[in-house]
Amino acid sequence: QVQLVESGGGLVQPGGSLRLSCTASGTIFSILVMAWYRQAPGKQRELVATITSGGTTNYADFVKGRFTISRDNAKNTAYLQMNSLKPEDTAVYYCNVFQTRFWGQGTQVTVSS
Repeated sequence: QVQLVESGGGLVQPGGSLRLSCTASGTIFSILVMAWYRQAPGKQRELVATITSGGTTNYADFVKGRFTISRDNAKNTAYLQMNSLKPEDTAVYYCNVFQTRFWGQGTQVTVSS
């Protein structure tokens, strides 16, 4: 059974940074394409970024240049480094094995002064 556990969310001021982590178990992490999504109140869940097993990354336009997705296969962990955070980045962030039913529980990110 694949399990994903996220951590690293919290409250940060506009312009600040946070790093989210997603640790996987019950699977061969190194072969997976991993993704981060987010869902703001009253909005649909949206794709933020993906990273392939080989490290190729893709980003939504609204985070390009500010967020970085990465992975450490030795630690079975994917990361989302978020810089220059804006109030509109406030959402619950979810880790996902891309295009599968495997999701983490979500971690709240709130950007506010």
